[in-house]
Amino acid sequence: MPCVFVRLTGCNLRCIWCDTAYAFHGGNKMSVEDVLARVNELAGERHGKPVVPLVELTGGEPLLQKEIYPLAEGLLAAGYTVMVETSGERYIGELPREVIRIVDVKCPDSGEADTFDIRNLEELTREDEVKFVLMTRRDYEFARDFIREHGLAERVKQVLFSPVFDDPEGKWTGLEPRRLVEWILEDGLPVRLGLQLHKFVWEPATRGV
Repeated sequence: MPCVFVRLTGCNLRCIWCDTAYAFHGGNKMSVEDVLARVNELAGERHGKPVVPLVELTGGEPLLQKEIYPLAEGLLAAGYTVMVETSGERYIGELPREVIRIVDVKCPDSGEADTFDIRNLEELTREDEVKFVLMTRRDYEFARDFIREHGLAERVKQVLFSPVFDDPEGKWTGLEPRRLVEWILEDGLPVRLGLQLHKFVWEPATRGV
């Protein structure tokens, strides 16, 4: 779906397969008001409503910045549907309840295992999503067992399994989507396959899409 992305700088994790390391540093310093104005510009307007009503706040790790909370509130007040995608290491309970939370659980071969804040399980609603990024069979088995142990399919709108893509520079090896699909079908898991569609539509390293 068309969506305005707001990518915030900074991350306290270093996942092996991270494809947005450029977000660790750099960017432009902007006030909440500046970001709201830029989102309105990108979203457009028709009959007093945004042409693109969906906004995702991501990073980096967006919950590292305290301004995320007034920003989310301002976007909601302006009539946007707001999503926040977070690593799961930060507590999500302070976000406005209307925000859709997309919460990662880091798998063993991410290099950031055991960083998930278990309190987040109690904050999840049927409007939220939980995502596992998978690089190996070990990652898959961890995610499979985690969703079963915690009844994730009954807690959230959907559970996403997303395979890591091969790194064009050869720093890591990805997981073939077909293999992941075969494992999901074999185990009958109630999960959704999440492919990074922008990497199929544009060159995988393209920014701003």
